[in-house]
Amino acid sequence: MKILFVSSGKAGDVGQVVRNQGESLAEAGIEVDYFLIHPGLFGYLRGIPRLRRTAARGKYDIVHAHYSLSGFVATIAGCRPLIVSLMGSDIFMSGLVRFLIRFLHRRRWSATIVKTRQMAETLGIKGVLVIPNGVDLSRFKPLPMAEARKRVGYPTDKKIVILISITDKPAKNIKLASEAVRQLHDPGIDFRIVRGVPNEEIPFFLNAADVMILSSKWEGSANVIKEAMACNCPVVSTDVGDAGWVMKGVSGCYITSLSAGELSDAVSKALQFSSRTTGRQRIIDLDLGSDVVAERLHRLYGTVLNGDQTHGSLP
Repeated sequence: MKILFVSSGKAGDVGQVVRNQGESLAEAGIEVDYFLIHPGLFGYLRGIPRLRRTAARGKYDIVHAHYSLSGFVATIAGCRPLIVSLMGSDIFMSGLVRFLIRFLHRRRWSATIVKTRQMAETLGIKGVLVIPNGVDLSRFKPLPMAEARKRVGYPTDKKIVILISITDKPAKNIKLASEAVRQLHDPGIDFRIVRGVPNEEIPFFLNAADVMILSSKWEGSANVIKEAMACNCPVVSTDVGDAGWVMKGVSGCYITSLSAGELSDAVSKALQFSSRTTGRQRIIDLDLGSDVVAERLHRLYGTVLNGDQTHGSLP
């Protein structure tokens, strides 16, 4: 089976979440190629004829676009069969974009994937498939804290609180996290923002941290939460995406509002927890390992190629 992943790449490369999903499919024996759309209006417009040529030359079984705008490009380029994965930012697009998503889901796309049930409800789409992004459990795993801190250069005599974000967009709400830590008035806390780090190094930062914060205003299905939990790192997150569902019942993991005071209290509780969590087992129990998610996608591809109905359920 040969699949073409289509996505935009603001940093000149495929986004890490898309790359991780492709790699997990490759490990399952599926051939995956990547088509990168350059950012901006003209980048998307120029992407249409480029994608049409690439898809024709590659003779792909399925084109799988990630994000709505990439799905629109693939649709205009005539890609069939076409599966579109909608991400968290898609639910905050304009009314016209959301209308087009609903129309194409019903009329043109072979299958539409969302990351959470909340996304489907917000978009007002019925019959979509809820398939969260998975986490590579062979990469993200518990390691000795002392070893991890030595690797990343963190001090051993401080309580380390981290926030991981590849961007400083307002939606990531980094100022909220900074203010929450400041309100603790604890000189023993070292707050670090982790950015520009290769994905393969992130497990060391998670294992070096006492607590990881996610302070976003919105998310789809934040992979960094699942990655932290796979390392048994305590997590404090605002109530975004499926964070509440993923973290439910895990001691040392806390959901808060967008209040700096509430977030600060939750960080304090997580630091007082003074232990690692059972988050990894929760990820396993929820079937959120990348290998399990890859198998679900593999079955979906087979269903689409067989011409079977995909809306609403997946074997």
